[in-house]
Amino acid sequence: MAHLRTRRRLALAVPVVLSLTASLGFLPSAASAVPAVETGTAAQAADAPNLAYVVNTRLDHRTINSVKKAINAAGGTIVVTYEKIGVIVVHSANPDFGPVIRKVHGVQSAGATRTAPLSLASTTDEGAVQYLSKDQAARTAKASAAAGDSEPLEADQWDLPAIGADKAAKINPGSKSVTVAVIDVGVDDTHPDIAPNFSPSQSANCVGGKADTTYGAWRPVDSGHYHGTHVAGEIAAARNGIGVAGVAPGVKVSGITVAEPDSTQLFYPESVVCAFVFAADHGVEITNNSYYVDPWLYNCMDDPDQRAIVDAVNRAQLYAQSKGTLNVAAAGNSNDDLDSHALVDTSSPDDSTATTRTVDPHECFDVPTQLPGVVTVSSVGVKKAKSYFSSYGKGVIDVAAPGGDALQIPDTPSKNGRILSTLPNNSYGYLQGTSMATPHVAAVAALLKSTHRYASPAQLQGLLKAEADNPGCPTEPYDTNGDGVVDATCVGGKRVNGFYGFGIVNALRAVK
Repeated sequence: MAHLRTRRRLALAVPVVLSLTASLGFLPSAASAVPAVETGTAAQAADAPNLAYVVNTRLDHRTINSVKKAINAAGGTIVVTYEKIGVIVVHSANPDFGPVIRKVHGVQSAGATRTAPLSLASTTDEGAVQYLSKDQAARTAKASAAAGDSEPLEADQWDLPAIGADKAAKINPGSKSVTVAVIDVGVDDTHPDIAPNFSPSQSANCVGGKADTTYGAWRPVDSGHYHGTHVAGEIAAARNGIGVAGVAPGVKVSGITVAEPDSTQLFYPESVVCAFVFAADHGVEITNNSYYVDPWLYNCMDDPDQRAIVDAVNRAQLYAQSKGTLNVAAAGNSNDDLDSHALVDTSSPDDSTATTRTVDPHECFDVPTQLPGVVTVSSVGVKKAKSYFSSYGKGVIDVAAPGGDALQIPDTPSKNGRILSTLPNNSYGYLQGTSMATPHVAAVAALLKSTHRYASPAQLQGLLKAEADNPGCPTEPYDTNGDGVVDATCVGGKRVNGFYGFGIVNALRAVK
């Protein structure tokens, strides 16, 4: 998340999901969606900003070719075409490109993916990273040895026993034939805890919308782009006597970079479209999505640009599902009731000048979290209570997982309620957020896929829910700081409720 912004998310009850599916969803052909890379020929206005667009068309070859010609005629340069899902990524300096191309026969939606000019998308962690010091590491290693843990820093990983992952690893650490792709800011695969399980052949850099598979292209540009490496370690850090352990230490993990390489670390739609298609076409079973697509926190269907963003990303993630990929995404860190009727967005667009707007939760969507078939994850702390920052909402949250909570103090050497994991340059540190809860769910899904090799994405989601532990709504008012003010209200029963969905995922049950 740029500048560690908190992330909000709109409510989406089941009927709204069905409405979105009906209006935009389709299940593309299972044939490969390998893109065709092309360039346009039209000259662009010298004094206009060069913007990126997604143009979404019908799927027949004749229509796509006709639309390509119209794009060139309208002053567009084609960056890449994903023919199997009907998405064309375009650059254009023509200020009228959007309105013109939307009138072309066969174009179903089209719009700009950013509001600022192109130059040489956002995570859901809450607060800055806390690096593990040498003194802290030494104390933790001593405690780990005394406890008989296999990893030197495992004594500080309260999240593993919280979901039975330490016991699960002794039964089945996960299959090497299962890969979780971390769609993020980059993954440092040279880290000794990640290297043993990293899959270069399923990794790429998708920034700009076209996959770059040059060796190492998936790595973070600097140590400030640490988010993806932390997530990757939570999923699959090896049990190799070094550092920490992942929830599924036997599965493969890959990195698909989608964040801009500058300090904004924005996740633009064309990059995310590329990531979903690349993951699907390279045999990835599960994707981890701890971000929202920039520049709009919510994409409203009555705006042609925002509608095109929802359409393009939805086509890509549905394509991934059709190829057998389960997509898991974070709910956000604004402590919002996602089953509310309206929310105020003060941060969009985040790539230029944000304005305050009230959005209709039935017309505006957080992408990819609210898209149909995506597993939505809330966060809990060591006490299995909802994290103070985690968004929630009955009928919206699917499952919960440990994401950390600085206010819930564990009985560990560090007494740190956040999640300890890997960081670039052979480092370790603590983070909290629904960004940290999501990889726990992705990892448990990988364990389930290892056990149930032929399970479909829908079946995996059903297993996640069926094997989860639901604490039920708290009996006391939810007051995280003890000031007498109720900070959130849980709605629902023991089976399904707004704080935990169907419950906190369980790694031990996944391998049994």
